[in-house]
Amino acid sequence: MPPPPGSDELVFFVNGRKVTERDIDPEVTLLTFLPAVGLTGTKSACGGGGCGACTVMLSRHDPASGKPRHVSIPACLVPLCSLHGAAITTVEGVGSIRTRVHPVQERIARSHGTQCGFCTPGMVMSLYTLLRNHPQPSEEQLADALAGNLCRCTGYRPILESGRTFCSDSHGCGQSGAGWCCLDRPGDDSSPPGSSGLQAHVCSELLPKAEFQPWDPSQEPIFPPELTRMAESPERRSLTFRGDRVTWVSPGGLRELLELKAQHPEAPLVLGNTALGPASKPHGRVHPLLISPARVPELSAVTESRDGLTIGAGCSLAQLQDVLAKSISELPEEKTQTLRALATALRKLAGQQVRNLASLGGHVMSRQSSSDLNPILAVGRAALHLLSEGGARLMPLDELFLAGTASAGLRPGEILESVHVPYSRKREFVSGFRQAQAPQNAMPHVSAGMRVLLAEGTNAIEDLSIAYGGLGATAVMAPRSCQQLLGKPWTEETLDEACRLVLGEVAIPGPAPGGRVEFRRTLLVSFLFRFYLQVLRELRRGRAPGAPSTLSDIWRYPRLPDQSLGALEDLPVTVPQGMQTYQRVDPQQPSQDPVGRPVMHLSGLKHATGEAVFCDDLPRVDRELSMALVTSTRPHARIVSVDPAEALRLPGVADVITAKDIPGTNGTEDDRLLAVDEVLCVGQVICAVVAETDEQAKRATERVRVTYEDLEPVVFSIQDAMRQNSFLCPEKKLEQGNVEEAFEKADRVIEGEVHVGGQEHFYMETQRVLVIPKAGDGELDIYASTQDPAHVQKTVSLTLNVPHNQVTCHVKRVGGGFGGKVGKPAALGAIAAVGAIKTGRAVRLVLDREDDMLITGGRHPLFGKYKVGFKDSGRIKALDIECYINGGCTLGDSELVTEFLILKLENAYKIRNLRFRGRACRTNLPSNTAFRGFGFPQGALVTEACITAVAAKCGLPPEKVREKNMYKTVDKTIYKQAFSPEPLRQCWAECLERADLPGRRARADAFNQQNPWRKRGVAAVPMKFSVGFAATSYHQAAALVHVYTDGSVLVAHGGSELGQGIHTKMLQVASRELRVPMSRLHTQETSTATVPNTVATAASIGADANGKAVQNACQTLLKRLEPIIKKNAEGTWEDWIEAAFEQRISLSATGYFRGYKAFMDWEKGEGEPFPYYVFGAACSEVEIDCLTGAHRKLRTDIVMDAGCSLNPALDVGQVEGAFLQGAGLYTSEELHYSPEGALLSRGPAEYKIPTAADVPEELNVTLLPSSQTQLTLYSSKGLGESGMFLGSSVFFAISDAVTAARRDRGLAEDCTIPREDPGTAKPWSIPIA
Repeated sequence: MPPPPGSDELVFFVNGRKVTERDIDPEVTLLTFLPAVGLTGTKSACGGGGCGACTVMLSRHDPASGKPRHVSIPACLVPLCSLHGAAITTVEGVGSIRTRVHPVQERIARSHGTQCGFCTPGMVMSLYTLLRNHPQPSEEQLADALAGNLCRCTGYRPILESGRTFCSDSHGCGQSGAGWCCLDRPGDDSSPPGSSGLQAHVCSELLPKAEFQPWDPSQEPIFPPELTRMAESPERRSLTFRGDRVTWVSPGGLRELLELKAQHPEAPLVLGNTALGPASKPHGRVHPLLISPARVPELSAVTESRDGLTIGAGCSLAQLQDVLAKSISELPEEKTQTLRALATALRKLAGQQVRNLASLGGHVMSRQSSSDLNPILAVGRAALHLLSEGGARLMPLDELFLAGTASAGLRPGEILESVHVPYSRKREFVSGFRQAQAPQNAMPHVSAGMRVLLAEGTNAIEDLSIAYGGLGATAVMAPRSCQQLLGKPWTEETLDEACRLVLGEVAIPGPAPGGRVEFRRTLLVSFLFRFYLQVLRELRRGRAPGAPSTLSDIWRYPRLPDQSLGALEDLPVTVPQGMQTYQRVDPQQPSQDPVGRPVMHLSGLKHATGEAVFCDDLPRVDRELSMALVTSTRPHARIVSVDPAEALRLPGVADVITAKDIPGTNGTEDDRLLAVDEVLCVGQVICAVVAETDEQAKRATERVRVTYEDLEPVVFSIQDAMRQNSFLCPEKKLEQGNVEEAFEKADRVIEGEVHVGGQEHFYMETQRVLVIPKAGDGELDIYASTQDPAHVQKTVSLTLNVPHNQVTCHVKRVGGGFGGKVGKPAALGAIAAVGAIKTGRAVRLVLDREDDMLITGGRHPLFGKYKVGFKDSGRIKALDIECYINGGCTLGDSELVTEFLILKLENAYKIRNLRFRGRACRTNLPSNTAFRGFGFPQGALVTEACITAVAAKCGLPPEKVREKNMYKTVDKTIYKQAFSPEPLRQCWAECLERADLPGRRARADAFNQQNPWRKRGVAAVPMKFSVGFAATSYHQAAALVHVYTDGSVLVAHGGSELGQGIHTKMLQVASRELRVPMSRLHTQETSTATVPNTVATAASIGADANGKAVQNACQTLLKRLEPIIKKNAEGTWEDWIEAAFEQRISLSATGYFRGYKAFMDWEKGEGEPFPYYVFGAACSEVEIDCLTGAHRKLRTDIVMDAGCSLNPALDVGQVEGAFLQGAGLYTSEELHYSPEGALLSRGPAEYKIPTAADVPEELNVTLLPSSQTQLTLYSSKGLGESGMFLGSSVFFAISDAVTAARRDRGLAEDCTIPREDPGTAKPWSIPIA
């Protein structure tokens, strides 16, 4: 296809290779371009620059320094047109398993820093860019480099550990005095003579640092000389790139820029695309002309003058950080107050990748309400230098500008050239503040800038300025309050008056985005108080600009109480440390037997090099179509009509798929694949568009006209469902003893409620499927990201009305699942299959993050009510818990979740008189589904909240009440299943001992007495987690093992590789059974053509069941080989296989495991629904900031009963990842729904999963010394889900700290967090739990 007329030549480099393009569409991003040229390592996970999965390194020659500047950037935000003269390095350009693996890639893999591996290329690129700029980085630089990268699997600790190996200040635990861990004795894998206790039998070396290859910075690729020449002799003419809808113009100089802006005043200027890109995406906005001023050097100039610093509007925020750091180091402190406040704010503004792109001018001119910088610039008296063809003018960045008034904005044809930041004056103080949902990479709930100038020789306020962000549609200032405070002394009385005035002047509207009105009002005065103390501290220190020099002068100011020091600063962020301990293998175990050893994930190196192939990495097939879904915008409505005519007229659109096109079954009666006549929630799929490209399909979905007629009732919350008797299934109930009689005999009876919100799976790889029809024979190949390929096969078969044997589902690996890829991939695969059959062409369906979160549902929100009767000693005599979960609009998994919830509610406690009841509510929200823990994390929180409440009433530490009520001897559960609690009690005792809970609680109490504004809390929780499905048939598994004549072995089984390392464990099993090194074994993919009738990889039994099947197949093979081995005992494996072939002995065997026995009779309320239990305990300590609500995790100790771990590295990874995911559920992850039932939190900007900054500063994980059982494979246990609940130890530690704060202030200790009353205003979001 010829290039559009007038397009110029785009020149850039990718991985050292020159790319020259003319046919460039300005709407194409770098992330879209890379797979088209075969570079699939860079992953698409969010599309908004918020997750780091698509991180690459961008390098440009800097003429000022004469050196290239390397920065990490999110490829999803970078228009390809913006790369003229740039060099891009992707993960493939760093290293490859085919050539040489780079030390960064090697260390992240060998440190067990990959699980599903989808985020790993982005992690590698962030670390690689860091090393290119800082060959020996500090730990602070390491933390900053990874702040913009998300991982849902690992819990971050091993990733940070791999990065720490490059750090200049890295060290071991320090207890040995030799830089290595005290538990690791180099060169000695056995216990030293005379040692005893756990330490003699454990090992903590999960990563063999001695084996790492060294890194030599001099061996890195050089910057392309051609680009250096281009940068030193730049073209001054404008570059133009024309697409079908958008034209991109990059002027070569300032004059051309101003001329262009005068001719096209409505055209936006685009530098980093961090605002325009994400803003236009969900709304389909198109700007016909985009102007890129990146090649105008005047916009990047930085000049210093006597009165301040003038910074070009084109400087990136990362460049601004460098400019500020240089000025702060060179200028007198009295001049740098505003600069320091800006530098502090920039450290927490977005992730490093976004700061490397976003421009100062773009940040200022976007005038976002939640801006971190604009409030500081406003109080710092900053001014904007504006330019147009008509001349230049200076505009103050003041309250009128922040408010967006017409008189304080850009005139037509005008641009922002630079921002002038005045130096601070003598006795002038400037500070910035923020509080956000997460410590890093999160938009603030409230930001603030404050400045005060004190009169010479006194503490009277001469000038005062206060600005806030995040309170409404725009940032605001408080000029009236500041005016009334002039002349007042800097005292507590003035502070009180300031708080009163500001609260009166600064209003927060009820429906303001973000909600939390009362919380944000509190932050207004919290920041004022903190600013007051900060100024007072500097005055007392005598460090203020123009400060008094004598003691008598200093004594004039109020003394800053020691207890107030905790109110001065934000909580720090540090790189976590800790130990991971596990059972050493028996010294007699053969060295080639890998079972029980910390073997690296089989795909670890492929993850790190980007060579691991995921579903969407598969090459496009001939004539392939892309599919996009049309979803409901109403929560409950009749579909009057669906008109696809306008969509079908668009270029590239092949067809629109509706329910009428389905040849077989359209889902079930209450859960349709494609809606018919009625929609039940916002996000329900109505139809689908297939087109030549993904973009064409998505654009066409906006042109499908759906007409609705709204229906009643509309139910969103559990409370609404209860009032309207809207339920999905009958009540589930278990009861034992005489509950009512026990209540009467109890010393005390209390009641309480617990609300647990939902949780988004946020697997890094969104739902995706590729369906390829085979011409002529009616067969289909389906490549899906699924935990249950057999379910995909069955659903597609029923939908198309063809036999199962004509549908093959393939799964190579899945980029995270957590239960969210059990059911939904089947529905999406079926819809795509209908499109493929109708068009006769392959169809690829890839959900973007927003649609994935909107459509798929997640963890069930829960409302629990408890009534508990107990003795004054803390012994619980009776407990009655009633739970309601929000199931959404269809049944789905909700009945099963309700059953599991009720079965698991008792957790670790033996209470003689119990009553558990559960209902699943029908609401007009997307149907919620399976999620790691399957009801246990929500339900057990109710139980533990009840225990905590009992402890508070009895005046006892909660751990004492927990111990008192814990199972003690072999006993039966509420559903009459017998078990031994010995491992539970071992975990609990070991955890409390390792955590030193009594000592830590005493130290926390001492800390709390000295710190009114910081409080510490400690909490420990036990866990009894039941593993498996409550049905025998769901535990069966099969395997197929081939031995080839060269002695190599191919292992296939029915489990899906989700990141948990199931393929690695299966090869460990096969290696042990066949007595063959793992290097001779291989596994390809999970396929329904190879292993049929598989069960979902879920419920923590994937390795258990499939491992048994692999073991069975291998034992069958070995039995066949026995006569040959006996005949030639000294022969090699290859000799035996060759002989077997000659003797016509089959070298292929199937393996089968019939499954664990499991059943439950709900009529009788008894059964044995679970094969076994996993026990564990966790103790966490936190510190909270009473002024802002922020918290930091100081330490967590986890002890888990893993039986005999198949692979301690993988098992520890599962525990750590689940723990942090659980901590996210209980602390930071919030789903927000509009009053119309639409999900508002649809990406990482709004939905905050834990980041690297959320890992406890000290995280210790211990796998309990091996316990033997004949039931499971080599006495191992499945640990995939159990660690999730242990994250609640963080929640209860926070609760403990809050209780201490309330006790200090004479408030009721057993507080309930109030729900916001929106009053008459329409709320921004509604509670659904």
